Amino acid sequence: MKIKVGDTVETIDDSIKGKVLKINGNSIFVESEDGFEFEFSVNELIKLDSKGNINLGSLANTSISEITREKESGKKPNFHKPKSKKRHQPTFIVDLHIHHLTDSTRGMTNFDMLNLQLDTARRQLDFAIKQRMPKMVFIHGVGEGVLRQELYTVLRRYNNVTFYDADYREFGLGATEVKIFQNVEP
Repeated sequence: MKIKVGDTVETIDDSIKGKVLKINGNSIFVESEDGFEFEFSVNELIKLDSKGNINLGSLANTSISEITREKESGKKPNFHKPKSKKRHQPTFIVDLHIHHLTDSTRGMTNFDMLNLQLDTARRQLDFAIKQRMPKMVFIHGVGEGVLRQELYTVLRRYNNVTFYDADYREFGLGATEVKIFQNVEP
């Protein structure tokens, strides 16, 4: 079954799902559910039906030995370079001030609020790593420095990040910039 523009597809190796934007020869450009654009070859994709299930007809032209050979060759999928406007997107900013994370702190202890802030930081950092974002900024404020120190403790547990104070002219004094290295094993 042939893949065409507008079809919903999923990658064989990764868990990337999305809609086909355009087809250029053997290259298929897919916009993921998160709005990122990727480039794949025809044999890296599986067509999904209207319910999101694998369309078995899309596997008919792909042999198992072909897929195995490609996996063993170590070839990585080609990621589409972002267009210039996407390349200059603003940095991914996560504000950890408690009033941005919950409607009310009523009944919450300081410990509960700190845990909510740190859980949000972990979740957003994992999202940024999964989406292959090169950097992000956490805004934690100045205060007594408890959130900053706990955030640094969390960030030290990741092998593929480095962090430092963000540019004070852009973010003020209470912000930490995180640079994410994508090719480091977890």
